[in-house]
Amino acid sequence: MDTKKALDFETVELDDPNSALVIIDQTLLPNEFTYLHLTTQSEIWEAIYDLKVRGAPAIGIAAAYGAYLGIKGSIAKDFDSFYKEFKTVKDYLASSRPTAVNLFWALDRMDTCVQNNKNKPIAEIKEFLRRESEEIKAEDVWVCKTIGEYGLSLLRPNIGILTHCNAGQLATAKYGTATAPIYLGTEKGYNFKVFADETRPLLQGARLTAFELHKAGVDVTLICDNMAATVMANGWVQAVFVGCDRVAANGDAANKIGTSGVAILAHNYGIPFYVCAPTSTIDMECPTGKDIHIEQRKPEEVSEKWYAKPMAPKGVKIFNPAFDVTESKFISGIITEYGIARHPFKPALEEIFQKKAASKK
Repeated sequence: MDTKKALDFETVELDDPNSALVIIDQTLLPNEFTYLHLTTQSEIWEAIYDLKVRGAPAIGIAAAYGAYLGIKGSIAKDFDSFYKEFKTVKDYLASSRPTAVNLFWALDRMDTCVQNNKNKPIAEIKEFLRRESEEIKAEDVWVCKTIGEYGLSLLRPNIGILTHCNAGQLATAKYGTATAPIYLGTEKGYNFKVFADETRPLLQGARLTAFELHKAGVDVTLICDNMAATVMANGWVQAVFVGCDRVAANGDAANKIGTSGVAILAHNYGIPFYVCAPTSTIDMECPTGKDIHIEQRKPEEVSEKWYAKPMAPKGVKIFNPAFDVTESKFISGIITEYGIARHPFKPALEEIFQKKAASKK
């Protein structure tokens, strides 16, 4: 199984000579594998909002590149004017999606880069922003691989794993978060059997996770979301791995809609449920999951998106939250690039950040 060949595509990259953000249009997968070259801020904003680029880490990388590209052409002569332009770009990109904390984390990091170099010439600040955006991507590769190594330490060969939505390479720079243990285990011959929830209504599990795992030679079986209880009851699943868009300080985790139900099922069947979370997705300023803003999306995604004709009565009310919050009591561990946090989560996560700070010294 050659996972390296399957992972040789770039999810998000910068084409600096042509001042373009290059992404895979994930709305066209699995039937079309198409790269988009985005050169305007409105194109980048729409790509994030419309899920052409999606997954918390990939959104953060795209936002960082977008912030650099948005200010690259500035003709400002003084810092105050330059920073005013930068803030406009930053605020615009930040309005694209409200839940994924990586979006704001990456934009704040670019902001800090500007502020830290305020006494340098404008041309140099632009170059520092380019380097910072590339560093955000490079760090994500390391983060995902390290999460994969920690996750793999929890697993044994020949077991069944269930995952929800897409927390794979298509959601990150490389390896994915929840899929990283799967890819690393596949390279070692662990022979995992993976069950991928389709993930209604946008079908990220069917269109994206099944696509990339199958391409990598992983033994993957696609199931409808409402089949998860059956495969668990059959004894086919020994662990659940999911990604997340935001983790609160108490360990509550927001992820694609349907994740909470999977966690409750896993708890019922005594199956460990792990959240794979780069520290950039952990928001220690957010006390609990109740404080996480949940994005509401267009009703047409439920009633019309994948159908030749509408599949619901015209005029019926539709509730379409993009995410739900899994309570920490259903989470066995939060796997980060600095270790695995377990109950009680708040002190455990604080310790994770202490390790992160110590590593920077």
